[in-house]
Amino acid sequence: MAFSFRGGIHPDYQKEKTAASVIVSNMPQPERVIIPLSQHIGTPCQSLVKAGDRVLEGQKIGDCEGLGAPIHASIAGIVKAVEPHWTVSGIKVLSVVIDNDGSDEKVEYTPYEGEISDLTPEQIITYAREAGIVGMGGAAFPTYAKLQTAIDRKVSTVIINGCECEPFITADHRAMVEYPRFIVTGAELIRQCLGVEDVVICVESNKPDAIATMRSTADGTGIAVMEVPTKYPQGGEKQLIRAVTGREVPPGKLPMDIGCAVFNVDTCASLYRAVFRGLPLTKRVVTVSGSAVANPANLLVRIGTSYRDLFKFCGGFTSEPYKIVTGGPMMGIAQHSVDLPVVKNTSSLLAYAENGEEESFSDTEVCIRCGRCVAACPMRLQPTKIYENAVLNRFDECAKLHVQDCIECGCCAYVCPAKLYLVQAMRMAKSQIPREGAKK
Repeated sequence: MAFSFRGGIHPDYQKEKTAASVIVSNMPQPERVIIPLSQHIGTPCQSLVKAGDRVLEGQKIGDCEGLGAPIHASIAGIVKAVEPHWTVSGIKVLSVVIDNDGSDEKVEYTPYEGEISDLTPEQIITYAREAGIVGMGGAAFPTYAKLQTAIDRKVSTVIINGCECEPFITADHRAMVEYPRFIVTGAELIRQCLGVEDVVICVESNKPDAIATMRSTADGTGIAVMEVPTKYPQGGEKQLIRAVTGREVPPGKLPMDIGCAVFNVDTCASLYRAVFRGLPLTKRVVTVSGSAVANPANLLVRIGTSYRDLFKFCGGFTSEPYKIVTGGPMMGIAQHSVDLPVVKNTSSLLAYAENGEEESFSDTEVCIRCGRCVAACPMRLQPTKIYENAVLNRFDECAKLHVQDCIECGCCAYVCPAKLYLVQAMRMAKSQIPREGAKK
């Protein structure tokens, strides 16, 4: 039985544009890739190559000490430069620029040929690290570190997140339909690594084909497949834990504090490829969609490929887009250019036509005290009160109202009839609270 979480919304999911679109795996190789050396939470990588070097596809080109994940070349070619480039985060990051030499030459991969039961936790963690795997659902936390922490914290329940609750995005949906064995085997690797029995793959009810495929694939493995209600943000870690276990993560705590660890379905598939095919993370599935895109699709994309190349492959724009968003429309980030690179946690790329999906926000900034934001908030916060304090720079009051527990899901802004900048106010307050504390 699936539980539910408080609040949430039911936006127009717009998934029909690509839900039946088979992943295109033969997209032409880009002539050039720009590969940022920071694609993860933690320490940025240092470059292992320099301008003029020739690299092979799959070659490690960046690594770091401490928390982080190695970076690998996604094409074979000549390093043109190692220099700062703009990224999705809106800042310049040291990046390796590689010009494709057309050889398609790869490093020699060494897949594991034994049984999962013979692998030690240390071996699985090493595979995850050396392949550069991070959370593919968007967080980009290094997977090896998450596995090690889960062992240290004696996690008892593993949840594999296949909800993909954001509108438009169907990358995980298609992954579950097209390569379910990779996902299930990846989940088995995680189970072996953590030494747990309770592993559940969760899929929202609006993906019946994925549910059926995952259930038939997981049959006999001891891994459960749970259908959970379609409600945004069902894919949030804390909301999903509530749906599966009935437990709630206390304010200021993490899932592992209540014995749970959550991994994305494509993270599992990447772990399978790392172990049984010897492949580092150099490609990922990206949904390209939105009202301005001529031919929406799901594409298997090499890390470092430009947004421009993806839009071009999808037939370009039907009209000049007024907004480009990476990630979903609820939690994604508007972009200033189509010349930015795809990175490890790029799940989607959306282009909106004028008068398309989005509504404008308010210039009046007047709350009408309707309480809809409070009812919709899955974290039981009071968005309108936090907003009022944030715009007056009363960040201490925002802290007392638990703004740090905000997951920035956008439910409050979605239901607000006054169209206030609620999420932006939350982000501002969260960023200012540490600064305010440092002044005291």
